[in-house]
Amino acid sequence: MNTETITTVGDSLANEFTQVTGTAQESLNVLDLAMKGGWIMIILAILSIIGVYIFIERFMALRKAARKNPSLLARLHDNIKDKDFKSAINYCNRLNTPVSRILAKGVKDYRLDNASIRQALDNSAGLEIAALEKGLPVLSTISAVAPMLGFLGTVTGMVQAFWNMSQAGDNIEVASLSGGIYEAMVTTVGGLIVGIVAIFAYNYLVSKVDKLQNSMEADMISFLEIVVETKEEAALNEQQAVRVTPVTPVAPVVVEAAPVAVATTPVAVAEEVEKQESSVVFNSPEI
Repeated sequence: MNTETITTVGDSLANEFTQVTGTAQESLNVLDLAMKGGWIMIILAILSIIGVYIFIERFMALRKAARKNPSLLARLHDNIKDKDFKSAINYCNRLNTPVSRILAKGVKDYRLDNASIRQALDNSAGLEIAALEKGLPVLSTISAVAPMLGFLGTVTGMVQAFWNMSQAGDNIEVASLSGGIYEAMVTTVGGLIVGIVAIFAYNYLVSKVDKLQNSMEADMISFLEIVVETKEEAALNEQQAVRVTPVTPVAPVVVEAAPVAVATTPVAVAEEVEKQESSVVFNSPEI
């Protein structure tokens, strides 16, 4: 009799467990779990939306910035060689990419020494990198804060479960504890999911920025080589022009003396002698 009773009770419990499990599986979904997480799940949902927006926006911006024009350096080389700096700057402004904006700064400072040009390029590159990294600190913060919020939900859920237990007294039911335990577990899962996805997104974007920075550095080095080459070529051409320039000979100056009139006729000779005698008498001292 006892064996039959135990068997009957076991069967009934098994049937009830199966029904409850089937009902739970049918009604349990992600939205219900999120709702059981409490107010912390709302914060995690907001953080996840912000993280997705930052990732998509930065992904599109970095993808656009990574597009390279293979003829950029060649075009700048030709324009600088021809001293056509205005065309080089206009071409860079037309492209409107981080690399072209950096090189446009270098073209503007072409007449400075090479060290000053390098410094100007580095300063411009720093500004461009800072613009590309916009929003990444927020994504990094989300990856760190989301798991902490999940652990906070775990603590608050367990506090609620023990509070319900203390209020129930001797009539403790599973239903009175399930709410707090749900909140504890669901917030932990939600915080970990948001944090893990955010840290993967952050590291991916950082790797894209680093790759783009290396590409910028390579283009800056190539541009400096163009600057050095064109300056050396211009100096060499100037030296050759000085050597080839012919010296114009100076024509000798010829000074012609004015002809002196000489008296040749007898009358002229007599007049000349008379003039000399009169001048001698005039200038003789008185006795």
